[in-house]
Amino acid sequence: MLVKGERWAEFSPFVEYPDSEAKAWLEATTEWANGDLPQAKRSRVPVNATLPAVGTSEVASVLSGFPGFRTVKIKAAEKGQVLADDLARISEVVRLFPQARIRIDSNGAWSVPEAIEFARKLQELDLEVEYLEQPVASIDELSELREKFHNLEIHFAIAADESIRKSQDPFEVIRKAAADILILKASPLGGIRKSLEVAAASNLGVVVSSALESSIGLQAGLHLAATLDDLTLDCGLGTAALFVEDITQEPLLPENGFIEIRNIEPSEELIKKYSVSAERKKFWLDRLERVSALLES
Repeated sequence: MLVKGERWAEFSPFVEYPDSEAKAWLEATTEWANGDLPQAKRSRVPVNATLPAVGTSEVASVLSGFPGFRTVKIKAAEKGQVLADDLARISEVVRLFPQARIRIDSNGAWSVPEAIEFARKLQELDLEVEYLEQPVASIDELSELREKFHNLEIHFAIAADESIRKSQDPFEVIRKAAADILILKASPLGGIRKSLEVAAASNLGVVVSSALESSIGLQAGLHLAATLDDLTLDCGLGTAALFVEDITQEPLLPENGFIEIRNIEPSEELIKKYSVSAERKKFWLDRLERVSALLES
């Protein structure tokens, strides 16, 4: 859903999310639409490439949408695939782009033993990996895995994503020392200022990432990244490159490994082209009304 305030904003919680989770997304939407935003410290943001769980023959074509990338996040543990598929995809990236830094995201799909097995396979391949993103589902499992990595001398950093953005308490990961790096997504965390609070409390490395918004929604993530005092890790904000088409004629696409920050307006032509059915429109308006009531209460 696109929302027009002082700025064009986007309300796009995943359809399977309950209203209680969508509430934070609406907070982020209203902040971007009409809020007083913190001052940006940079005019462009470095971004990683994002590689879905495609076959090896598709790796080159997908990554061509991220010109000049220095880092690539590779999806793993896709349903219907096995460990060998993940390792083949990773190996193909390394073969094609030997200088690229590697991140691996399994969206919490592994158990602790499975994550350890995967890490050992990476060690056998002698791969340099920047971090494993949400390798296991729960915060307690992240803590356990991090401790076992230390004991087994497996030197891979662990990043937390779902354990922050889907948690009732995003600071729990920090208190339990469950991660080395935090993935910050402005929309599910309730906006830019709330995301900055999490970053400030952590003293950890942070990666600002998208929640697959259109370029309208990506603006908030880019502004969040631009306000950080220390931006040393490439951001996961180049995901508009994965879309067949965006909702603007000038999408926020990466160039030479960066995205330039600029104001984005939706295209009336594209809005008309991608307008949803009356039934789907009602779904979103009803959802907005319910979540607004939650937010007000």
